[in-house]
Amino acid sequence: MKMNPKISVIVPCYNQARFLDESLQSIQDQTYENWECIIVNDGSPDNTGEEADKWVKKDNRFKYLYKENGGLSSARNAALKVITGDYIQFLDADDILVQTKFSDSVNLIQDKEAIVVSDFCLFDDSNKQELLPPFCKLSQDLLNFESILYQWDLTFTIPIHCGFFPKSLFENIGFNENLKAKEDWLFWIQIAQKNIDFIFLNAPLALYRKHARSMSRDRKHMILYQMLFYNEAEKVISNSDFNKLLLKHLDINYNKVNELTIEIRNLKESNTFKLFLFFKKLIKDMGLLNVSKKLFRVILKFRK
Repeated sequence: MKMNPKISVIVPCYNQARFLDESLQSIQDQTYENWECIIVNDGSPDNTGEEADKWVKKDNRFKYLYKENGGLSSARNAALKVITGDYIQFLDADDILVQTKFSDSVNLIQDKEAIVVSDFCLFDDSNKQELLPPFCKLSQDLLNFESILYQWDLTFTIPIHCGFFPKSLFENIGFNENLKAKEDWLFWIQIAQKNIDFIFLNAPLALYRKHARSMSRDRKHMILYQMLFYNEAEKVISNSDFNKLLLKHLDINYNKVNELTIEIRNLKESNTFKLFLFFKKLIKDMGLLNVSKKLFRVILKFRK
């Protein structure tokens, strides 16, 4: 390894200009100084360009790249074509790096060809001084192909900015632009198939911003995203691994449906449900069916 390897940071941004200053400041604050940062404006309609321009003028290690909107994977791939560093650090525009992320990662790699994966914490805008526990626990034992393929989303996921990657890995690997979700999972699967070591850095050097998300909105697309992922995953893993993955997910979903069926049966046998049916019939007979759902919620509340 070079004595002072250069790190290329890739920061895609779409409609997140309000977070960009904080993200880029965490890069400029790094104790390790030999880096470049490619800010990719993915055709964002907000003021991403203006915010990026301030940083380019402030520090010539920041570079600005504009492209037509193509999605997160497309933005990352565009930056991968122009970077000049020896190592790659991804950072989404709303997340933050601890100031020793680069130096700790470089020191840990030394002369090895390896991927460093640091731990992470959560934070939100209501109290930025207080870090929150991560949504999953990372460990060295999870950093392998089997775990990443079969336990992802079930036991853990790896936020992309936890990783610190040798540039050489990206000669024939990029981010799948056909996916609008789970693209990181497919990327980690492809990386894990390489003959390369993972090193776990047991320190929360990546900070992940906690957002309020609409789960009902996400569920509408969940099945579609999962099917699209399967379609792309089949192209990059062996038939035996793909079949095993499908069987595992089918088994998980079957168990979920079975548990839900039991819950529904138990509910139907409960006195609460029988009481609901009685009132529903009474209300229907009175021509007030529209309020039955509200009444049922009230009944449930007082039953608790």
